Amino acid sequence: MLKGSPFHSRTFPLCQSWEWQAWSGYLSASSYSVVPYMEYYAIRHTAGLIDVSPLYKYRIDGKDAQRVLNKIVTRDLRKFSKGHVVYTPWCDDRGKVVDDGTIWNYGDGSFRLTSAQPSLKWIEDNGIGLDVHVEDVSEDIGTLSLQGPSSKAILRDAAGSALDKLKFFRFATAKIEGIPVEISRTGYTGDLGYEVWVDRDQAERLFDAIMKYGGPHHMQLAGQVAMDVCRIEAGFVLAEVDYIHSRSALIDAQRYSPFELSLDWTVSMNKGPFVGKPALAQELRQGVPRRTVGIEIDWPTASKYFTDLGLPPTPPSDPWTSKVPIYSGFRQVGWGTSGCWSPTLKKYIGIATVRSEYAHLGTALEIEVEVEWERKRAPATVVERPFYDPPHRKA
Repeated sequence: MLKGSPFHSRTFPLCQSWEWQAWSGYLSASSYSVVPYMEYYAIRHTAGLIDVSPLYKYRIDGKDAQRVLNKIVTRDLRKFSKGHVVYTPWCDDRGKVVDDGTIWNYGDGSFRLTSAQPSLKWIEDNGIGLDVHVEDVSEDIGTLSLQGPSSKAILRDAAGSALDKLKFFRFATAKIEGIPVEISRTGYTGDLGYEVWVDRDQAERLFDAIMKYGGPHHMQLAGQVAMDVCRIEAGFVLAEVDYIHSRSALIDAQRYSPFELSLDWTVSMNKGPFVGKPALAQELRQGVPRRTVGIEIDWPTASKYFTDLGLPPTPPSDPWTSKVPIYSGFRQVGWGTSGCWSPTLKKYIGIATVRSEYAHLGTALEIEVEVEWERKRAPATVVERPFYDPPHRKA
């Protein structure tokens, strides 16, 4: 049976669409309004508030906590000090991504790890024989993601000026109407944004406070559909969509290394031993066989397939998350994994996996589009990610 998040008593009556989906055993709103794009526009132009409590959360401490985490993940955690939040994948012995998430450094030898999949046993197994303690605090903490250009102003009204100097991928403690919270400058939308973390027993009070302070800034609740459009515009990969967790993949083709996901910047090959390092070193020697890329689909060509049949040209109203063949000439060279019509960019964009020789920027490809159950091909070009990267995001 699906559970409600710590904020469910507040979000449930506000979900006018009655559209819900499952996320890690929780009920999560697909959209609150009948028209999800209103929530998207709130994120891009004012602010959207998203309940991201279903993330798994682990408290890790002990004399060897950093040593164990550095053994598991591909980033070098020794380079990050108190107050840093680090995005990182972690791999199995074959160098394939088990999961990705964030690690918080509290500066006292303790850390928090967030993930999309259960990771307790994985951390414990890699810490056997070492002084490390792992506690699953997923149920104890509620998390609200406040995203958009007005997010800083809302939090300033709610928590004062203490966060004015909070840098990108850092976190700090604060109080909102007397409620102790942790606030991280993180998010999954590619916009200016923060995530607010609170003890479960204070979650409802926090929700009410943020809704109060967000009202004058035209903040709206936002669901998974709006967040998915934003994350595609940001060029972020989504597990179980753009790649499959290695532990749940059925065949090797579903498993990806960080290099295949084009996450080379997250792999510190010179930091010492870590899980999957030998396999990743071999992959670099032999050559990465495929890459995750951004593509821009030629909408004028695709739209003509509609008008030729007497239909209005209709870009996808919701993001798609299924494999779509991609070609170079008569040869299939990859597949699209997710895509959407970008309301801000006015472009049809997507994330795809292609063979490495076709992953260079500017490479001309074709992708299947379906019109009235007929398969057509539209030109697609490999382009740089992120598609959307506003300067205020990291300012």
